[in-house]
Amino acid sequence: MKETIMVRKVAIIGAGVSGLASIKACLEEGLEPTCFERSNGIGGLWHFTDSAMDGRASIYASVCTNSCKEMMCFPDFPFPEDFPNYLHNTKLQEYIQMFAEHFDLLKYIKFKTLVIHVRKRLDFPITGQWEVETETEGQVELDVFDAVMVCSGHHVYPNIPANNYPGMEKFKGKYFHSREYKGPEKFRGKRALVVGLGNSGSDIAVELSNVASQVYLSSRSGSWVMSRVWENGYPWDMLIINRFETFLRNALPTAISDWLFEKQMSRWFDHENFSLVPVNRTLRKEPVFNDELPSRITCGSVVVKPGVKEFTESSAVFQDGTVQEGLDYVIFATGYTFAYPFMDDESILMCRDNTVTLYKSILPPRLEKPTMAVIGLVQSLGSAIPTAELQSRWATRVFKGLCKLPSESHMMEDIDEKMGKKLKWYGQCDSLQTDYIVYMDELASVIGIKPNIPLLFLTDPRLAVQVYFGPCSPYQFRLTGPGKWDGARNAILTQWDRTLKATRTRIVHSPQSSFPLCAFLRILALPLLIAAVFLVFV
Repeated sequence: MKETIMVRKVAIIGAGVSGLASIKACLEEGLEPTCFERSNGIGGLWHFTDSAMDGRASIYASVCTNSCKEMMCFPDFPFPEDFPNYLHNTKLQEYIQMFAEHFDLLKYIKFKTLVIHVRKRLDFPITGQWEVETETEGQVELDVFDAVMVCSGHHVYPNIPANNYPGMEKFKGKYFHSREYKGPEKFRGKRALVVGLGNSGSDIAVELSNVASQVYLSSRSGSWVMSRVWENGYPWDMLIINRFETFLRNALPTAISDWLFEKQMSRWFDHENFSLVPVNRTLRKEPVFNDELPSRITCGSVVVKPGVKEFTESSAVFQDGTVQEGLDYVIFATGYTFAYPFMDDESILMCRDNTVTLYKSILPPRLEKPTMAVIGLVQSLGSAIPTAELQSRWATRVFKGLCKLPSESHMMEDIDEKMGKKLKWYGQCDSLQTDYIVYMDELASVIGIKPNIPLLFLTDPRLAVQVYFGPCSPYQFRLTGPGKWDGARNAILTQWDRTLKATRTRIVHSPQSSFPLCAFLRILALPLLIAAVFLVFV
């Protein structure tokens, strides 16, 4: 059992959504946060700049969210009703600014301040304190904090595999990582190869196909591609991310669960016919969200190719032996690596096999005192905002000793057990991936804020139906317990109204209910029916 100590001053590194959530969580627990942000504004990844800057996340001008507004809000601060369901980055940045101003968080942020060093104090085994060295416009300061929350994100340091491809040094065209991409104009009339079939790669390929003479999209392993617009036109995540489907997926035999997963992923189109089908079809790796990619492939403006074997002066040779000549650009949408350059001792975070090892994906397990947390270093089908918000609430309660920790050996065993499950479900390349609802409920249970479903069905059946069968929206984690928000119940009961208000911009008199109950019944009943038939006839 980790011994708790008195924590008061907390350093927060980064003022993106994780940093803002951490500031608010500290204030809710009576702690004193100081947030250090190297840029001149909040938003982190969503703070668009015209060019990529060292040490900061970078997005392209057209980026929109893959989670809808009801599933990605801070749980006690819904989006305005007139905001679209999926938001352009500028609209999300507007919401982030509104959130920070509403909760008066900006006064706790030191802008244009770079964190240079974070190190344990000599008496760390007793005090758990950290020395944090920062630089603001050439002025270096050193301060002592009782705890540190690392909110620097994981879309900062690009993974550039160009040197791993034979012949890359001979290529006479231009190549760069997708973080350098900002817009399509300079590609007009050119031939471009995008390497990597993730969200960025597919977005860039689709956007370039409007102006380039030809776009090629290379993928070694394929991916499931989903539309943001799902059953009856509702947002995909409001129909798929719910507690009942999570229960069903985890309760069914693996063979049936895998089969149902493939069927669900291919409801829109047959991925084999578009050369997109994943090599391992049953892995729950994060799908790609792109409403236009299949259409671009059908029109021939995007051609899907296998992995690249090597480059020549003007061409790419693919693993199947085909060659594409006359390439002008190669864009590597090949993801990011982890780095914490401010940590004097990187082994604190990367404590095993040079990989980040964290208890509950938050806490370094081998610290003598649990006074450091990493917020936002997790991926799932759920949104990053409510995930980071719940992580920060758990972390601050750990700092205060309100959430008790097991021994180091038990934490390592828990990490190993969860890593084994991740390998089974998501594969070797997705160590950050996790099951959204299972993970959120795990943290919520420790804090004491997980909805009590059986009790809800007895005391508030209308709300219970929405909580269990409806979207697992962030408001659920402010219904009860520490941090309870009085508006959570109403936010859940009116979430479909806000969703439809964003698209029903032309008045049409119709008897259709704003709550898509029929759609839910079809979606939820189909897996049960298929499973029953499978069990009867197999």
